[in-house]
Amino acid sequence: MTKSSRAKVEGKSLPRLSSVGSALRLLKVFSADEPELGITTLAQRMGLAKSTIHRLTSTLVSEGFLEQNLSNDRYRLGLSLFGLGTLVRRRMDVSTEALEHLHKLRDQTCETVHLAVLAKTDIMYLFNLETLQAIGMRSYIGARKPAFCTSEGRAMLAFSPPEVVAQALKGELLARTSKTVTSPKALSALLNGVMKSGYAMDDEESDAGMRGLAAPIRDATGAVIAAVGIAGPMQRLSKKNARNFTPWVLQAAQAISVRLGYRP
Repeated sequence: MTKSSRAKVEGKSLPRLSSVGSALRLLKVFSADEPELGITTLAQRMGLAKSTIHRLTSTLVSEGFLEQNLSNDRYRLGLSLFGLGTLVRRRMDVSTEALEHLHKLRDQTCETVHLAVLAKTDIMYLFNLETLQAIGMRSYIGARKPAFCTSEGRAMLAFSPPEVVAQALKGELLARTSKTVTSPKALSALLNGVMKSGYAMDDEESDAGMRGLAAPIRDATGAVIAAVGIAGPMQRLSKKNARNFTPWVLQAAQAISVRLGYRP
């Protein structure tokens, strides 16, 4: 079947499956901050009637993509999504190849270790190893944060194509803390610094009281495809400690890159 015949059948454009699109949009409403949502909230977020939301949730529950919490009648993402996500994770060689080095980095620094990728203007965590200390950075696999104010995001943006950087720095850059840098000009200067040094840092710009340090991971072609980083409370991850930990973060990023076929 040719490209044109795929797009059309007997001269007519193929109709959009609106119910499928609505179901996918509904799943995307859930987040780490709001893991459970009721019918009314879902209807408001999607701009659809409650009756429509009822039909969509019933179908998704029957297929295992949603579950209903019977104690409050709210819905949450189901195990079928976890199963599909596991299949995706298998294809993500970077997660598999990085594991040994993520554990080593946590042992070296005693701080939380992250593995993240760019997801449009955000970063998404593929893996995290939490610190064994009482106080530390908490994050969740699949959670997202703005790329412009995170160390992992900056580590990737600094080596990304100009159009990717422009997309991440355009529009309203919302401050997450009182110390978040939101000026595109200032952020461009920071990214230039990251390009020269090879690593990125954020000082309470993503989360109050927390400092992050990250370095880019490259694939066999040399393209930056992910970032490895550490994060911890300012009192423990002082600037002096961050400087001492920088070689370990860079070594971890380099080792993972080599495992992916990169040759410096």
